[in-house]
Amino acid sequence: MKHFTLILLFASLASLSAVEKPAVLWPDGAPGALGTTPKDIPTLTPCLPAKTSGAAMLLIPGGSYSGIYEGQAEPFALWLNEQGITVFVLRYRLGSAGYRYPAQLQDAVEAMRQIRGAADKWKIDPKRIGVMGFSAGGHLASTLINRPEDGEVEGRKPAISARPDLAILCYPVISMITKPHATSRKMLIGEKPSDELVRQTSSELQAHPGLPPCFLWHTAEDKLVPVEHAQLYAAALHQNGVPHELHLYQHGDHGTGLIGTQHPWFADLVFWLKAHKWITTP
Repeated sequence: MKHFTLILLFASLASLSAVEKPAVLWPDGAPGALGTTPKDIPTLTPCLPAKTSGAAMLLIPGGSYSGIYEGQAEPFALWLNEQGITVFVLRYRLGSAGYRYPAQLQDAVEAMRQIRGAADKWKIDPKRIGVMGFSAGGHLASTLINRPEDGEVEGRKPAISARPDLAILCYPVISMITKPHATSRKMLIGEKPSDELVRQTSSELQAHPGLPPCFLWHTAEDKLVPVEHAQLYAAALHQNGVPHELHLYQHGDHGTGLIGTQHPWFADLVFWLKAHKWITTP
């Protein structure tokens, strides 16, 4: 019965959206590509709402930097479409395919530039383009707002900013030092990273004044990525005067609150987005 309900929900959301074919992010080959198979070719999938609010979101699924968890891709894109938000799902290069930092960030930076550069085409406001990431995707999202310069490709000097205007981090991986998620750390920076690289990829140490507003949520029962990750980043944002909102829910293991479930984070996020004028519907 639950499976049938999910099918009906996705069908209902899909009727309010148009999911386009994935576009190759780097038509001439990704920088430092290790091959030409699908795992070497990151993509960006536009998901267009029936009626746009003018806001857009780069959606970054999780997967421990070793895979792409599809349950955090199009299902959430369709839900955001229902709120009037245009969404672009990023499938980025992974550590399991031999890619280490900053290859993943290069993909996120390029995705942001392509979205903002084609704002007229997509009928979106170039100053209302955010990023939303889950788990390891939350780490990539936090890195994108903290240190987009690390994702710059040598020899290129784009005039378009790659920093998002808003960030949503869902049970994010944050620290490579405090209770690190072992798989994400290994896949991103290898088994023997330098102390400098560990600090560089620990987002709580890289927050600074001037970052965009952030919405974070986590659960106290998360056994995979400890709740301290979100708490550390929220504390760093507070210390640097960055507007943010942190929601800690008592119950739920890692990955709770997926589409098709009842969870308060959906309503809390919609309330926050309305306060920031990203959702204009009643």
